[in-house]
Amino acid sequence: MGEAAARRFVKQETRTLPANPGCFKSRKVVVSCVLLGYEDRLGCIYVSGERDYRNLKGDTGPLVYPAGFLYVYSAVQFVTGGEVFPAQILFGVLYITNLAMIFLIYNKTNVLPWWALCLLCLSRRIHSIFVLRLFNDCFAMTLLHAAIALLLYRRWHLAMIIFSAAVSIKMNVLLCAPPLFLMLLKGLGLSSILMALSGAGMLQILFGLPFLLVNPTAYISRAFDLGRVFIHFWSVNFKFVPEAIFTSKKFAISLLVVHLILLACFAHYKWCKYEGGLPHLLLSKFVTMKHSRFDPNNSHSKILNNDHIVTTIFVGNFIGIICARSLHYQFYSWYFYSLPFMLWKTSFPIIIRLILFAGVEVCWNIYPSNVYSSPLLLFIHLTILWGLWITPCEYPYKENKDSQTKEA
Repeated sequence: MGEAAARRFVKQETRTLPANPGCFKSRKVVVSCVLLGYEDRLGCIYVSGERDYRNLKGDTGPLVYPAGFLYVYSAVQFVTGGEVFPAQILFGVLYITNLAMIFLIYNKTNVLPWWALCLLCLSRRIHSIFVLRLFNDCFAMTLLHAAIALLLYRRWHLAMIIFSAAVSIKMNVLLCAPPLFLMLLKGLGLSSILMALSGAGMLQILFGLPFLLVNPTAYISRAFDLGRVFIHFWSVNFKFVPEAIFTSKKFAISLLVVHLILLACFAHYKWCKYEGGLPHLLLSKFVTMKHSRFDPNNSHSKILNNDHIVTTIFVGNFIGIICARSLHYQFYSWYFYSLPFMLWKTSFPIIIRLILFAGVEVCWNIYPSNVYSSPLLLFIHLTILWGLWITPCEYPYKENKDSQTKEA
């Protein structure tokens, strides 16, 4: 790999060292190589007052995250005083908070047996991502899990705002957008859907406003760049693919096509089976909306089962994970907490579920990934997806349709 990649490699490995308060006492977030490599970008905006996204750059390259990322890590800098060890304590608290959100989701769905909940605490790689490496994925996924938990309490509008906040930290959360929008269609009326989407959109505008006013093109193209090409060396899922193919546009387009096909198939044959398929759901929703005339009480919508909401969002996100051109090590946090849920939604025997779970963990802990661990991870992913596909669909709505429990 080249000099720039080598520098990133050294930084990556430096972050795996245990924190020593004495060693890092005088190091600040804005000058330290330990805290993510993002510190110099924070300095660009909050020290020099820079608002043009073209000029926000660091040792690891240009800033490629939305504005929420800057606000979060500026808050981390303020709370910790710029020292690394307190930041690691803060991320430890974030880890516990995220775990509490996950336990709440699992408790509301009642999919896992009590003993299987311990699987959520056993990942060495996840502990490293949260407490040692301090990635922004941790904040994004914690907010996403909070949004899902709010959906289980029918707090649709607040959930969409929290979801939007998660997107403002890292764009990978958008992998959940298609299944989430489907849940909005099935659970809300037109006026409520528009209000929920408007709230999410307004938050993005509010967060990005300082940069949109200066250079909107630079902000949108940098913060929401969907065409980024990742370094082949760091790929965990497609390391076995030759680099020339890996970086090609045809490979990216092929994965996108497969992603859309899988989403369409699951939406039509699994998630909308009891509505007669996706086209029938869209047509019936249009007819209902036309006759309800923006009914504010949403009287024509049914109450969705918690299992159906979580299954749809987790599986939709997992499909995006499978079709991602490159999964870096911190990306494991995007779906690790959904793995036990999805495995227990399959009809596999318990021993097979545990083997698949362990296999995923082993693949993510092989560093660097190689031509053996990478195809093995893909095979396990596809096996889990196949298990979800062949599992019979459950009725997606609650039998007790008490509309008073829904948010208007």
